[in-house]
Amino acid sequence: MRVCLASTSPARLMLLRQAGIEPLTQSPDVDEDAVAALAAAARGADLPPTELVLLLARAKAADVAHKLASEGLFDGIVIGGDSMFALGGRVYGKPYTPEEATRRWHEMRGATGILHSGHSVFRVSPGVTPVEATATAEAAVTFADDITDAEIAAYVASGEPLHVAGAFTVDSLGGAFITRVDGDPSTVVGMSLSTVRRLTTELGVAWTDLWS
Repeated sequence: MRVCLASTSPARLMLLRQAGIEPLTQSPDVDEDAVAALAAAARGADLPPTELVLLLARAKAADVAHKLASEGLFDGIVIGGDSMFALGGRVYGKPYTPEEATRRWHEMRGATGILHSGHSVFRVSPGVTPVEATATAEAAVTFADDITDAEIAAYVASGEPLHVAGAFTVDSLGGAFITRVDGDPSTVVGMSLSTVRRLTTELGVAWTDLWS
């Protein structure tokens, strides 16, 4: 049973490898900002984070799944995901700039936020229309209250927080600044493995059949 990760995220790839799965990777052709803006325009308001991460996960997985289905050679599952961090009534994706990452870390210091992760899994078989299963997962993340300004500056200077949801990681340099995670820890890394396992089971695929 083959697995394709509809993402080029190193963190999600690492998670699958640690779980015994060696996936193909394919970058989806999805303009995430445009998808979010279109959904917000249709509703007349921004989508809540649980809906937005699921919408984007579905868009990315669907793009790759239908491309593979059109080729008629792939037999397996396609996994797509998206994550956002909510704190103090704000929803944060990737900060991209050192200034924004620094601002967020000053806000997160001593606080607890929620990491929202959307998951979309498609079963793709030759000659058959792809079938999808979806779910979201959440994990509460608490940051140390004694993080110094110098530590924040050094962490931001490392470049690590600039391109990850919420401006932090739990499995690398940022892990030392996190005191508690309530929920599936892999959710904070990039996707909930227990959730993906449940979705593959719903699609009639045994998780152990995905092991390399």
